[in-house]
Amino acid sequence: MSARSVVQLRPEPMTEPAPAAAKSARQRKMTIRGLRKTFNDAVVYDGFDLDLPLGQFISVFGPNGCGKSTLINMISGLMPMDAGEVLYDGQRISETRISYVFQNYREALFPWVKAIDNIHYPLKVMGVPRAERKRRIEKLLAEFEIRIDLNAYPYTLSGGQQQTVSILRALVTEPEVLFLDEPFSALDYEMTMSMREQLQKIFMKTKTTMLLVSHDLDEAIEQADKLVLLTRRPTQVAEIVEIGLPWPRDRAVTTGDDFMAIKRHCLDRFWQEVKK
Repeated sequence: MSARSVVQLRPEPMTEPAPAAAKSARQRKMTIRGLRKTFNDAVVYDGFDLDLPLGQFISVFGPNGCGKSTLINMISGLMPMDAGEVLYDGQRISETRISYVFQNYREALFPWVKAIDNIHYPLKVMGVPRAERKRRIEKLLAEFEIRIDLNAYPYTLSGGQQQTVSILRALVTEPEVLFLDEPFSALDYEMTMSMREQLQKIFMKTKTTMLLVSHDLDEAIEQADKLVLLTRRPTQVAEIVEIGLPWPRDRAVTTGDDFMAIKRHCLDRFWQEVKK
């Protein structure tokens, strides 16, 4: 893997730093400590620790059955932990705005209501007034140049269009953290490429913290600032790979020497874990 330099900018020391300045200088992060999860007698996680910066795109990759989806289900609050603690910049998950994009978009959307009403739904649950809901959705559609008939029912839309609706529904709440569990695995190749490009645009505009689970190494590298490589069970972090490639990740980037060097490194590390 080619060598890369990381430059960290530090402010000049001040005698009496203002609270706002001190807060902006501190890097916000997600902290996972002592995570434990078992299914019957199978230990998936035991004493799992991880620190990740907020405001970045993080992908999770590892051997089959290591608990990638289980990990984001626990840290998003969808699945209970047997033990451990997850904090987002010092706050518990219940104090953090999160959204989740599921793998199976057909089951995630309400088929009996129109696409636009699917997007409205979480805002209605939150008690957001109708005028504000309309403003947020119009802004979202304009920002990302969405060209879908939102008055159609989900079952009349293509797979990619349905997953786009799912992503819009997740983003309309303006989440601090967005979880994505293999969101494109059920799509064909052409649509997957298009959706990856769209997701990059969303990340570059919003800088929402994103955690992506993927079984596709190319996708895990292409879509991330950092790639968390996991071990076999009981699962630990094998390595956190700094991707360091420029955004957007167009064809020139994903076919370039740096991308290929990162992929070779990740593959070597992956096979080390698989063969243990």
